[in-house]
Amino acid sequence: MAIPPTLVKTARCGWSWQWQQLMGGLGPADSDGNYVRPAGDHPSAALPAQPVEGRLVEHRSILVLGRSCPWAHRTWLVHTVRQLSESLHLLMAKADHQGGRWQLDPPWRNCSTLLELYRHCGASPSYRATVPVLVDPLERRILGNESAQLVELLNLWPAAAAAPDLEPEDLRSAISDWQKLLQTDVNDGVYRCGFARTQAAYDRAEAALFNALEQVEHSLGSHGPWLCGDRLTLADLRLFPTLIRWEAVYDPLFGCSRQPLWQLPNIWRWRQQLLALPGVLATCDAKAWRHDYFGALFPLNPGGIVPAGPELSTLVNSGVPTP
Repeated sequence: MAIPPTLVKTARCGWSWQWQQLMGGLGPADSDGNYVRPAGDHPSAALPAQPVEGRLVEHRSILVLGRSCPWAHRTWLVHTVRQLSESLHLLMAKADHQGGRWQLDPPWRNCSTLLELYRHCGASPSYRATVPVLVDPLERRILGNESAQLVELLNLWPAAAAAPDLEPEDLRSAISDWQKLLQTDVNDGVYRCGFARTQAAYDRAEAALFNALEQVEHSLGSHGPWLCGDRLTLADLRLFPTLIRWEAVYDPLFGCSRQPLWQLPNIWRWRQQLLALPGVLATCDAKAWRHDYFGALFPLNPGGIVPAGPELSTLVNSGVPTP
């Protein structure tokens, strides 16, 4: 039997109101419906007061990550590319969808949640318990939890002589310029698309996103193979976590679907060569991304169904289709 139109209309109005309330739980929006990333109180990232070399294993600093978090992913990439595992340990946190928090896996110093770790380290109550977070157990304090600062700090972290400098002096201005564009229009831009409250807000975010990607495409074509020329830099590692999640999350769930990445061939090749760097593939877990995004963001996926997806390296390394 067909559902009466009046019932459909009533249900749509009710769901629209509920959706707006639920979206408010994901993140704030301004009066025009534009998603605004929540402001957070962060400690200024700093190296430990005591040398990191030669410490006992239990005294080595730890970098707490979440596999699905793109902000944590950028710090993981710096850790991997600069081969910091001898002096900086990794600790994984898992998203607890029901509790709305991060669980430590395994627990650390009797802390089973990220919030407990923050409190253990004497963090200010104003700090949000987020990943990534860098902790010095010897000093029992948080060294930083803001990813843009942490990638710069980890580039200064003591490393082997062969470790690359990802922010060389002569490229700092170019790296900063890319950061200003990509942070707002791409890294945050995909969220401004997915969390937009109105069609107009989505349209603005989507236009800015693809305009920025066109700038990346043009630059890679004329000045590549990396964003700042012939050297891999922090600019590349800040962009990669967003673009490697494209087909798994941001296209199907956040509506970033105007143009598939294979239609941007320079970006497509750039992503291939970055994924091919030693250790980078191990930082990418598309199954975890789909599970946490589709499983946790109820207002965007109320059915809770987590879609299947292709094997990541097969997808990324496939050739650009020819007309």
